[in-house]
Amino acid sequence: MVSIGGSVLVPNNDDSVYIKQLAHTLKEISAEVQTVIVCGGGKIARYYTGTGRELGGTTYQLDMMGIGATRLNAELLRIALGDSAHHTVPCTVDETVKASLTGKIVVMGGTEPGHTTDAVATMVAGNIGCKRVVNATSVDAVYSNDPKKDPDAKRFSELTIKELSGIVYSEHDAGRSSVFDPLGVKLAMRDRIDLLIIDGRDMDEMKNAILGKKINGTAINSQ
Repeated sequence: MVSIGGSVLVPNNDDSVYIKQLAHTLKEISAEVQTVIVCGGGKIARYYTGTGRELGGTTYQLDMMGIGATRLNAELLRIALGDSAHHTVPCTVDETVKASLTGKIVVMGGTEPGHTTDAVATMVAGNIGCKRVVNATSVDAVYSNDPKKDPDAKRFSELTIKELSGIVYSEHDAGRSSVFDPLGVKLAMRDRIDLLIIDGRDMDEMKNAILGKKINGTAINSQ
């Protein structure tokens, strides 16, 4: 189970090159493990939610636009995967669980207002019995603060799920981002799902994380 941030997938930095590399890696891995990918919205979602907020949009309306952006990003990756991918982008957790039974790589975006793609990834993981969610982000690990803003932020190589819950924010807000969504953390605690936070543009790291090998990012133990 992989939750990949939109800021990783489409930062407007050789996006097609990266998506091709990601698709190649996922195809290689699919020979060993069944993989489901949930794509975030990134700057595309933030543009629409930010502009929509300025225009007086409700939280529901902003969330729906954000969900639309995640599904656009998912479609880009699904196209790159070709025949290795399930033929549609599922819109619900139940549809994703059913699609995973085909043995194809399943790529999806958001599902409903109030649920971030991190939370969706954890929901799907719980429903298919997956014990590990890889969170591919624009940073290489979990930090005590935003390392882009705070050069003294502490980097963590290992955390417990309870320690992580003390780091993430506690309120949902359309377009806002965090190291991992608090609802996703709660679900991971409940279902005992480990989390791996990695640099999503590092293909070796991505492969190792999905296959359950040692990573350079942050390993979060749910036990």
